[in-house]
Amino acid sequence: MIHIDSVVKRHGSVLAVDDVTLDLRPGLTAIIGPNGAGKSTLLSAVGRLIQATEGTITIDGLDVSTTPSRQIARRLAILRQDNHLAIRLSVEDLVAYGRFPHGGSGRTPHDRERIEHAIDLLDLQGVRDRFLDELSGGQRQRAFVAMAMAQDTDHLLLDEPLNNLDPRHAVALMTLLRRECARREMTIVVVMHDINVAAQYADDIVAMRDGQVVHHGPVGDVITAPRLAALYDTPARVEHLGDRRVVLWG
Repeated sequence: MIHIDSVVKRHGSVLAVDDVTLDLRPGLTAIIGPNGAGKSTLLSAVGRLIQATEGTITIDGLDVSTTPSRQIARRLAILRQDNHLAIRLSVEDLVAYGRFPHGGSGRTPHDRERIEHAIDLLDLQGVRDRFLDELSGGQRQRAFVAMAMAQDTDHLLLDEPLNNLDPRHAVALMTLLRRECARREMTIVVVMHDINVAAQYADDIVAMRDGQVVHHGPVGDVITAPRLAALYDTPARVEHLGDRRVVLWG
């Protein structure tokens, strides 16, 4: 369980996250909202990439601000929206970095098993020996997701993980996340702009605006025409296609 209690984050005079309290349960949660809503800032605070100005965040009862980094990294992995490396790595070497919280070498038999599993999950066998700067944007994105999966945590945070992915790989990734949630009872939190993908794959939706959570609940409670229209200041219509909700804008 991820517990967020009265979290505030200020960037100078800008209030990016405004008194957010949430419990994020096992399953797939999508954070949606317009640009500047505070989605990525909140995710970064949970993942301890930035320090909250006020409030507390706990992962399975461990305070992310005081618990040793390696201990947190064994429970939670985070993938930022923009990933840049100053060194030249192959795909396999990058994925192996995900094993460092578990000992540092990345070369034990169990580490190798998890690395191979992550490479297989993200369909990277054909490019495993290539350097990241030789890959397409989508291949690089999948390599970074594989690194996060190799970390083998119960909590996974992903900021816009579908960036640069074609439809086949986007569907494969979201299907994988759903499967891992069910198989391992993981808590996966995904920031995304594609409301239809969120509606199709998420269990819960967190809707943010102006740094605040305005709605939080099951897909059926949040993905409604009135709530989406108010959230984005844009007319919205929600149609039903079988058991799926499809959002049409304008």
